[in-house]
Amino acid sequence: MVLAAALALVAALAQEFADPREEARRQKQLLLETAGILPTELIVEEGRDLFYRRGPSGKTMEACDFGLGPGVLEGAAARLPRYFLDTNRVEDLDSRILTCMTRVQGFRPEQVRRSEVVALAFYIASYSTGKPIQVRLLFPQERELYALGERLFYARSGARDMGCATCHVTYVGRRAGVLPYADVLGKDKSWTNWPAYRYSNDQAWTMQDRIRACYTVIGHPGPELYSLPILALQLFMAYHANGVVVEEWPAFVR
Repeated sequence: MVLAAALALVAALAQEFADPREEARRQKQLLLETAGILPTELIVEEGRDLFYRRGPSGKTMEACDFGLGPGVLEGAAARLPRYFLDTNRVEDLDSRILTCMTRVQGFRPEQVRRSEVVALAFYIASYSTGKPIQVRLLFPQERELYALGERLFYARSGARDMGCATCHVTYVGRRAGVLPYADVLGKDKSWTNWPAYRYSNDQAWTMQDRIRACYTVIGHPGPELYSLPILALQLFMAYHANGVVVEEWPAFVR
């Protein structure tokens, strides 16, 4: 009886402290063997259909500029967030999709569903697999937002007096499952995890969703989607991932 309980505890601890990357690879392989296809592939295909769907203006998203010219997707997501002249603001992939759907395609903001934005993000990001992250701070708006992102990343707040850096800098290597999101001393490979499908909760997330979830973990109200704090944190983290090659977008994670 005691031995059985001890073995169960050891098994539970082993699962808790398992390398999340290795476990994700194992789950991915199991899903491929049983279903023959990954959820990421299905969502990318959904995003492809949405990309070529005509909006009220009669235009598809081929008319949208994601930073490299209208309709150019190859490597575009790996260069975001960035400043766009047409909106006079810094945008990440999610917010740029929202801009394109409303300003170019003619959808009203209330007509834009979050699931569609995520599917489009999966499709567009898939064109940056194998590309290096290239985020610059050329415009004053980018530099100002980067400074805000840095302050937010290291700020401690909420009911638990925690912040991004508490987990992703202080506890890296000291707590199971904690990965470096913005290690300012080196290149951050975990930035390339998002957008991703999370098999643990069967959800498709972009970095915006990940940031909002992190705020919930630290006991702090999450920023609104497409809001300035989310954009600022993304710009700060992406800048410190410069040069890292995207292994797979969208990714398959825990």
